[in-house]
Amino acid sequence: MARSELTSRRQDAVRAWTTFVEHGDAVESLVRPEILSSWTRSEAAITTDVKEAPLADEAEIAAIWRDSPLQTAVETVEEELRRTAEDGDLVIAVTDADTRILWTYGGRVMRRKAETVNFVASGRWDDESVGTNALDLANRLAQPAMVFSAEHYAPMVHNWVCWAAPVHDPVTGAKLGVIDLSTTWDRTHPIGLATARVMARLIESAMPRSAYHPSALTDVTTDPGLVMTLLGTAETYVDGQRLLLNRRQTEVLALLALHPEGLSLEQLHAMLYGDQAITFSTLKAEVSHLRAALGGQLGSRPYRLLMPVATDVEHVLGLLRRGDVAGAVDAYGGDLLPGTNSPALSELAEYVAVAVREALLTDPQLRSAAEARNTKDFARAEQLLRKYLADRPDEGAALRMLGEVLIQLDRAPEAVGRCPRVAELRFHARQDEPEPPVAPVAVDGLLDPLSRAGQRSGLLVHEGELQVRARNPRLDVARRVRVPQC
Repeated sequence: MARSELTSRRQDAVRAWTTFVEHGDAVESLVRPEILSSWTRSEAAITTDVKEAPLADEAEIAAIWRDSPLQTAVETVEEELRRTAEDGDLVIAVTDADTRILWTYGGRVMRRKAETVNFVASGRWDDESVGTNALDLANRLAQPAMVFSAEHYAPMVHNWVCWAAPVHDPVTGAKLGVIDLSTTWDRTHPIGLATARVMARLIESAMPRSAYHPSALTDVTTDPGLVMTLLGTAETYVDGQRLLLNRRQTEVLALLALHPEGLSLEQLHAMLYGDQAITFSTLKAEVSHLRAALGGQLGSRPYRLLMPVATDVEHVLGLLRRGDVAGAVDAYGGDLLPGTNSPALSELAEYVAVAVREALLTDPQLRSAAEARNTKDFARAEQLLRKYLADRPDEGAALRMLGEVLIQLDRAPEAVGRCPRVAELRFHARQDEPEPPVAPVAVDGLLDPLSRAGQRSGLLVHEGELQVRARNPRLDVARRVRVPQC
């Protein structure tokens, strides 16, 4: 974003904040509704001359953090978080569900700025303690949030821009806290919010899972052959049945899945162990165990899988090759097998992560539209997307995003794409839960519903039928709906 545009945006924010402070709620047309609501809460709780965030009891915060699932996950991906902070001169914070900071790390400049306002471990960053900020909004609204310059209620952070995303237990859906990325307002970047979302997914993917946790129980899918999820939480299915493997077996199987042409014993050993002093006999024993688990569908000389294979890694890379950046970001569940010691898998993990990040940087128009959508400026998002699609009428990411925007604007999405597929689906609560409202779902046929991204979005298409699976575990799907074919 050009410096002049940022400066103008900052001036607008300062004028709106000044108007609110002097005249109360006469700024409805000048700021987003969630900012105005937060300003109102902040005004009732604090004064504008607050200089720093109050601190919670340090011993209590240390006890909450110690040996918690969040601590385990953050320490697993800490290198990636630190690298992101240093590369972008950001300060990164992870909070608990009450918006109290549990962990922070900052680049050289931002670390000093953060310390002056108690943006540190045990700092309380709910808006009633320190005023409007992205951490509180993301936590309160349970969705990614951005707060720019004077959108913050407290002038002490008017020079900041913050992006935050909620962190949930990947199985139960319980809210654990948020991750926030902050820097100075003049370093605002359109991919800030997307980066916060990716960092949240990265932490969720590294969350420890007990062998007694419901997620460890055998699940069933309908996909044939071998299906592996490697980005984030590793899961393996064979002919629809969940296969429970240890870490090393998963790494061996991943290497074979990603090399369908096969690997010799020597190649597999080098990719898996590198320079470690591990014998060939150890590797042969691992392969033997896998062969038994796969019902003999693992050949030798070279080692090669003898069944259909699908991985989310190939799916994400395929989306990037087709230019579907938004789809690739949505399908990217986190680092490839975080913490792996395999040199080949570590190299591939870096390649995929960099490919997704660089793809976000290559299309400023689509990036700006995504930023407008994420900040709920749906009218501007529609304008940018229609301009973008004027030259690329069949671009999948833009078509899908426009469908989402039109739904948010309460407009019929039938005009999206050449093969509109729109259905209204009603979810029914179990037992005595109240019935949620009808949820409109736009399907443009470009999101592969059998992919992991499609499954996470709740979309399944089978023989022309669309089935939506509720993300909320309290909900059951009540019916299927016919999907018109092109």
